[in-house]
Amino acid sequence: MCPVQYQIYNTESGELLGAINDTEMISLTSLLEEESAEDRDYYITPDTVDYLAANGADATLVALLRKAVGDADGVEIRWSRAG
Repeated sequence: MCPVQYQIYNTESGELLGAINDTEMISLTSLLEEESAEDRDYYITPDTVDYLAANGADATLVALLRKAVGDADGVEIRWSRAG
């Protein structure tokens, strides 16, 4: 198992949502569009989570994002390197 390398936060509240490893981060960044190489945030909707799951994203990442969205229409998340 890969060690935790990244932390995922709710951009609006600053709440730490969870931590992911390199493999999960690759799933997130390769399947979602980034505005630039420095982009570290995403707007996640239930449809986004379904898309990630259908396209092979790691189950741990999908579960973290499902929990983050909850019953909202969507949530803005950001990531940072752990440590």
